[in-house]
Amino acid sequence: MARNPRYDVLFEPVKIGPVTAPNRFYAVPHAAGMTNSMPNMRARFRETKAEGGWGVVCSGYVSIDPTSDDAPLPYATLWDEDDVRSHALMTEAVHRQGSLAGIELWHGGGSVMNRTSRVAPMSPSGTSWMATHVNFMGNQRPRAMDAHDIRQLLGWQKEAARKARRAGFDILYVYAGMGYLPYEFLLPEWNLRTDEYGGSVANRVRIIRQLLEVTHEAAGGQCAVALRMSLEELRARPSEVAESEAHEVVQLLSEVPDLWDVKLDSSPTDCSPSRFSAEGTHEPIIEFVKRITTKPVVGVGRFTSPDTMVGQIRRGVLDLIGGARPSIADPFLPRKIDEGREQDIRECIGCNICISSWHDGVPVRCTQNPTIGEEWRRGWHPERIARAGSAASVLIVGAGPSGLECALSLGRRGYEVNVAEAAEDIGGRLRFETRLPGLAAWGRVLDWRRAQLEKLSNVNIYRGNRLSAEEVLELGNTHVVIATGSRWARLLYSPLEIPVGLAEGPGVFTPDDIAAGVPIEGPVVVYDFDNYYMGGVLAEYLAKAGNAVSYVTPAGHASAWTIMSNEQPQVHRMLAANGIALRTLTRVVGFTPGEVTLANQFTNAETRQPCRSLVIVGARFSADSLHTELEARGAHLANAGIRSITRIGDALAPGAIVHAVYSGHRYAQELDADPRSIAYRRDAPLHRRGPAADVTEHMENPA
Repeated sequence: MARNPRYDVLFEPVKIGPVTAPNRFYAVPHAAGMTNSMPNMRARFRETKAEGGWGVVCSGYVSIDPTSDDAPLPYATLWDEDDVRSHALMTEAVHRQGSLAGIELWHGGGSVMNRTSRVAPMSPSGTSWMATHVNFMGNQRPRAMDAHDIRQLLGWQKEAARKARRAGFDILYVYAGMGYLPYEFLLPEWNLRTDEYGGSVANRVRIIRQLLEVTHEAAGGQCAVALRMSLEELRARPSEVAESEAHEVVQLLSEVPDLWDVKLDSSPTDCSPSRFSAEGTHEPIIEFVKRITTKPVVGVGRFTSPDTMVGQIRRGVLDLIGGARPSIADPFLPRKIDEGREQDIRECIGCNICISSWHDGVPVRCTQNPTIGEEWRRGWHPERIARAGSAASVLIVGAGPSGLECALSLGRRGYEVNVAEAAEDIGGRLRFETRLPGLAAWGRVLDWRRAQLEKLSNVNIYRGNRLSAEEVLELGNTHVVIATGSRWARLLYSPLEIPVGLAEGPGVFTPDDIAAGVPIEGPVVVYDFDNYYMGGVLAEYLAKAGNAVSYVTPAGHASAWTIMSNEQPQVHRMLAANGIALRTLTRVVGFTPGEVTLANQFTNAETRQPCRSLVIVGARFSADSLHTELEARGAHLANAGIRSITRIGDALAPGAIVHAVYSGHRYAQELDADPRSIAYRRDAPLHRRGPAADVTEHMENPA
């Protein structure tokens, strides 16, 4: 199909200093969990974005010196020539596809603990980030930087830029955002200095100007120099000479970088989940930058709509459309727009599972795109899949996220696929969950697969069709896949942190009951030890229905795991906004209609409060009775021509939607495949070419 002319502006080249981006699609720097220890995975992951049409593809954050050590979080390094060779794999891969490669050169300053290098951290004035999230907590505090440290920092940046140039990068970053070292000079809370680097905005911005200058010097007119800056806090601070300190900083540096990459200050706002933020919510903070500088500006906003992208360009907000999460959900987003297939875009749902993988220290995952991170390791591609290895037919029982992904991928391979869904509509858990507050965008998981399945004549879906084991045997399929999901349990929670003790009787409910429309009478206690989104979102749902709601959890925060997905601050604000009482470090130990008994998680001290309905959001177990029945049939399976029965998704092991989609996709990829072709490949650092590089001169305490 031909490209829609209204999107032509997105495919105009953009000059960035001495280099030119082939279009306006810019895959911005983002962590992907693939460090120098996984150079092949990293290269193929970035190459896939370039193949998909992103005109610029950037690395994640790359340390310029051992004094910036973010372990155990998965960061990359550019400290020696072995690192140069490792990164060159990426630039060569990106260049093969005709795109530019950018590198985010980074120093964490007082926001890192240097746990592995064990070098004393440093910050402008010895101030540290005293995080409340345990992943970022530490008991190592930074020292205050002196003039020698500043000279060293400039030297590290310059040398790293030289190495990046040798590695083949086209765009070299100075990173002054997200609480890292150059950003720390900008905020008076971090910067208490009384020398030429502290006090006025002009003084506080001096180090960034100097970092840009040494990077330009190292670039030698061959590479562009980009400045990535967080503007949220500065935009909120008044200035005596400009509309805000953000305006003043941009005015002082306006023409120094070749490119402005603008963003917000903290991960929960910069990468806010769709549950709390719509597409394009950065605009009120960053829209002024293009009015001050003549240099191109890139920014993000979870852009998936080409019309929104065009609007950003036409209205003078951005020159380049930045994408992190959308480029993960669909690496081929630009190409689909270029080919007039924008309806095929696999849109990001904003669940932030990708961000949680960085917190977990593992390669990136995506609810929408199960191939992400597996491009090299398993040989998966987001748009191509091997042809069927046989003429087998497959019956899939269940049309939830796992069953639909399995059916789509098998159908694309060419198998004859029949899907039996007990309900009158497909979607499984998504049918209910997308009706809950803030989760409508998650419906894209269902909508995209539904639309793609409609194009396949070899996949048939039978709704309202609850199959018995006898009926499965009669249908004559070669393979049977059980994707019947899971069920929530009415179990309580022990001091050993194990679900135990069944709570039954009138007034005790689970999310399954609410999904089925069972009436809930207030006051309600939502008891959450699942710790993900469900407990908090059900509390909001029930409060908005007019009930008095209390949220109780044995964890220290509401929806405790959502700190991993950037949701936790907003969850707490949501509970307060809806008048929902919060009880943390608390277990439910007893319930009778009218009253619930609570106990402190650590002291066991008991209290009681009124409660007509107890909603337990805790343990889940696979709904695999059909699988058990079929497995018990033994010889009957062979007589029916059934060669395999396999559970996928929640029917195998309950988890988040991302796990269900991945499970369904993996089954489809591996059916009838040569075992040698599906072997799990382990990546490893490149072998050293000589003696280990000596970096100790950078690690000495100059004091």
